[in-house]
Amino acid sequence: MVDYREILRLQSLGHNITQIAGSLHSSRNTVREVERLADEKGIRWPLGEEVTNPQLYVLLYPERQEKANVYLEPDCAWIHRELAKKGVNLTLLWKEYQVNCSNAGRVPYQYTQFCDIYRVWAKKAKATMRIHHKPGDAMEVDWAGGTLPIKDPVTGETVPAYLFVGVLPCSCYVYAELCSDMKSENWLLCHVHAYEYFGGVPRLTIPDNLRTGVLKNTRLDTVLNRSYSELADHYGTAIVPARIHRPQDKSHAEGSVSYASTWILAALRNDTFFSLADAKEAVAEKLEELNGYTFKKREEYLTKISTAAGMKR
Repeated sequence: MVDYREILRLQSLGHNITQIAGSLHSSRNTVREVERLADEKGIRWPLGEEVTNPQLYVLLYPERQEKANVYLEPDCAWIHRELAKKGVNLTLLWKEYQVNCSNAGRVPYQYTQFCDIYRVWAKKAKATMRIHHKPGDAMEVDWAGGTLPIKDPVTGETVPAYLFVGVLPCSCYVYAELCSDMKSENWLLCHVHAYEYFGGVPRLTIPDNLRTGVLKNTRLDTVLNRSYSELADHYGTAIVPARIHRPQDKSHAEGSVSYASTWILAALRNDTFFSLADAKEAVAEKLEELNGYTFKKREEYLTKISTAAGMKR
């Protein structure tokens, strides 16, 4: 909102329109209009502290206030609560809002304005759009983009080691393992170790479209690597690859890869490892630290026990 009080204060001190506009980061036209309207309505500085900017807005622009009162403001807190319910979306809530406006004899905002008002509220309230995840229902998996160098103690040559990351979306509980390569054998073993670490097998396993696991993934057909398919059959989980160029399908894995890269790979960047076994041990220690961190802006975080509760035994 324009700082009407400050415009009138600076005007009373003899500042010109350009100086006031520069000081308040407002346009000169806005400052000129406020000064003109204040002069027409006899509003002068000094003003009492009880006279706020919203009150000045009503005094300066009474016609705008009357027009605004025609519209029924959406109840954003109610919208946010309703969005948490299964099957509810903004289109449905806008339709219900229109009915409420009709019953109250008020004018409804159009759908785009309705959504914009809610999103602005959600951003200010730091509210989040809700995505429902059942405990232990799915596991998202991927390889981290970074690597950890392993140094040969004799030749001094370094070779990269690769980080596998699996995450449970409901609790954001992470499993990470360091591997010598990203070939099929390590890919499959990491899945087995992740199931063991989490204490059960999820209903769904959601990988990226890497060749070690997925041969083909289109809208009409999905073909898995034979070994990957046999692993799914053995453990009773369904492999559902993320859609191509749709990282939101495994957003938690994407986020956990970033966290793992920071709290595991980056945290070990100054350490020198002369064997894969030593590096694996260091990664395992960092993994426990990562899972021990509390989630910011949450009063509590779900533990490993609650994570495994919804998984098949």
